[in-house]
Amino acid sequence: MTTEERLYKLEGIVEGVMATLPDRVSSLEHRMDLLRQEVKAEIAGLRQEMKSQTEGLRQEMKSHTEGLRQEMKSHTEGLRQEMREEIARLDAKIDTLRQEVKAEISGLRQEVKAEISGLRQEVKAEVNTALNRLMLYFTALTAALALLTLFAR
Repeated sequence: MTTEERLYKLEGIVEGVMATLPDRVSSLEHRMDLLRQEVKAEIAGLRQEMKSQTEGLRQEMKSHTEGLRQEMKSHTEGLRQEMREEIARLDAKIDTLRQEVKAEISGLRQEVKAEISGLRQEVKAEVNTALNRLMLYFTALTAALALLTLFAR
């Protein structure tokens, strides 16, 4: 395989890696956006459910005695606490997903950097080999010219 063919092949590999990296990052960002939308929808649904439950409880409190009002208030507070815990759990899940995405992106960056560094070393070696051969050819040409000059006299 010639140096040009190797350089062409290496160039293709580098272009292939560079072409897939934005797609991977975009894919990760898209998955993160989808997860955010799911979490937002779940929170909105839970909030709507909480609002409807609270409204129902308010109507019921109006029709019952003061004792039932106190009982329902404590029940509502329990639901609010559950909602806070659920929201906190979802926030923690989002943070975990963010960290995973960041770690994956960082890993991809390291892989690309390592691969590019390896390719650079290969290209440098190929170029050095080509230059060494060229110097040998020039040296041989110089020797041949010197011999021709010597015999031509």
